[in-house]
Amino acid sequence: DVYKRQTSLSFDNAVVNATVLRHMDEKWRQRFLLWGILIAVFGMRIVFPLAIVGVVANLGPMAVIDLALFKPDDYARILTSAHHEIAAFGGAFLMMVFLKFFIDVNKDTHWLAPIEAPLTQLGRLEAAQIMFTLLAILASSAWLDGAERRMEFIVAGVWGLVVYILADGIGAIMGGEEGEGGKVVAKTGFAGFMYLELLDASFSFDGVIGAFALTNSLPIIAIGLGVGAMFVRSFTLMLVYRGTLEAYRYLEHGAFWAIGALAAIMFIGVHVHIPETVTGLIGAVLIAAALWSSVRHNRSALAH
Repeated sequence: DVYKRQTSLSFDNAVVNATVLRHMDEKWRQRFLLWGILIAVFGMRIVFPLAIVGVVANLGPMAVIDLALFKPDDYARILTSAHHEIAAFGGAFLMMVFLKFFIDVNKDTHWLAPIEAPLTQLGRLEAAQIMFTLLAILASSAWLDGAERRMEFIVAGVWGLVVYILADGIGAIMGGEEGEGGKVVAKTGFAGFMYLELLDASFSFDGVIGAFALTNSLPIIAIGLGVGAMFVRSFTLMLVYRGTLEAYRYLEHGAFWAIGALAAIMFIGVHVHIPETVTGLIGAVLIAAALWSSVRHNRSALAH
């Protein structure tokens, strides 16, 4: 069930990954598959939640591992108590990814033109993406109970923003290229690899916690999420090698709208429970609609 859930929510992740990976050479594509899966499974699906529980409960590494293996209910409860901070960090990072793509004066290909065309003009406003992300963090935090929880949410959100700016900046310094519409700032080599891992991490934040709704067994969760992560990477490489993004011009637009929806869901989900199926369905519908629009565009182009 964890595996099915993870793979069903992974299509937008794979499409967005492909926008970065297609600009990388073969060596780094293979490293994304091999090294990346180790980071994704052991780093994000095992070490990351253990580290959160250790910090929240003020426990040492061995005590946290003991808790996860032999007292899974307590482990899940402690991890879930940090949900608002995890959601703030991941939501802020993904919102920046979403806004970076659409708020760009150089973007001239639009899928939902009545919305996307005005958004590109906001790119004339200095640091517009940062401003809107900060406003989203502040607005979402205002509905939380307790000053301490509100501050934790804001701090985590700001850190998500900072990490995005650092990842984006390092990519530019190390030879990144600005593509049409930002396109996540196509990066090469190590910078692109690290950016992809951060992107994958942001997608998996909610999955790490959401998996506990299905089972409290850490090994089963790690295996399920790990298989899902492998699916994402394999699907990403397939999209790159087949030139799918070039063939279907609106596909990545749909994926970035799905990212925006996921960012909003992470912020809203702190206050209201949103079923995982709804999250996956929204992403799937957006990507399917973008794919259909791309097919129609291709048919129209052939007809003329």
